[in-house]
This record gives sequence, structure tokens and C-alpha cells, in this order.
Amino acid sequence: MSYKVYLHKPAAPDELLGRVEDDGKVYETRFGPDQYIGRVDISNGKIYASRPGPDKHIGEVELETGNVFTVRFGPDEYEGRVQADGELYLHKPIALDQYIGRVTEMPSYAHGGAALLLLVLPQIQAPAEVEEAE
Repeated sequence: MSYKVYLHKPAAPDELLGRVEDDGKVYETRFGPDQYIGRVDISNGKIYASRPGPDKHIGEVELETGNVFTVRFGPDEYEGRVQADGELYLHKPIALDQYIGRVTEMPSYAHGGAALLLLVLPQIQAPAEVEEAE
């Protein structure tokens, strides 16, 4: 079974970004066949991005709490959290976490964490990086 991942769009229908499979594989929805972009190890919460050669370990999700971290040189960085109902939240320092999307019928925090790091965060961070470059 697969679980659909949506990006929240205020005052508009949420945008379908892709899906997470039962086995932890993550696919980005495209015109034509969906593209495999990474996976989560459901047993330990480690998240990997697909690339030629060995996959790259990019983050982790705590299987008990739903907290999501990116792996960095030094301490891991807290990115956000997944709720048991599939809602995804982005961490905002000194503010309430921001609702950014959802996973339909999410079976575990591992699936939601993979959706947050591999599908939703790249969509949110890409426009911010373009604005900084200008």
C-alpha cells in the first residue's frame, strides 16, 4: 500500500508531492512515471536520499516521538515533527511550529519523517534559496 504526501497550500487545494510505500521507499509524483528519491529504514528511522552508488544518509526520525532531524557534521539539526495523524510541522525557532503538509493514513512515524525530509522540505526550501540568490 502507498500513502500520499501533500504540501499545504493556504487558500488553495493541497498539492500532491508523492507517496511513501509500506516498505519505506519514497517516490516523487511527476508527469509520467513517478521517480524514486529515497527511503527510510522502518526499523531504526534512518532516512536515505537516492543517488548513484550508495544512498546518502540525510536524516533520522525518532520512532517514539516523530521528531525529525537532518544529519550534519556536528550535532544533528531539528527540522520538525510528525504527528500520529500524519500532519507534518516545520520547526520555527521562538514561534509555534508551522503546519506544512500531511501524509494520508500514515502507518508509522518513520513514513512521515521520510515524507517530511525527502518530499516536503525540498519544496519549501527551494523558493527560499532562490530569493536569497537574487
